[in-house]
Amino acid sequence: MNIKTLGLPLVVAAFLALAGCSTATVVTLQNGTQYLTKDMPDTETRDGFYEFEDISGAKVKVRAAEVANVRKED
Repeated sequence: MNIKTLGLPLVVAAFLALAGCSTATVVTLQNGTQYLTKDMPDTETRDGFYEFEDISGAKVKVRAAEVANVRKED
């Protein structure tokens, strides 16, 4: 077996393993707005904001006081 024969299956297996590590999360704001994210958002930053990327790829930054809860998607 050469490296090309082994390489592709190993790359595919690594990609699938890493894809399984992300946890979809729902960020709900006080006004009822919900954002679905690919991964758990960064915790509150020093300036009092949560920063995350929603599933469409848009970067979102909201004040921590506006966030009602952050939970894993069911």
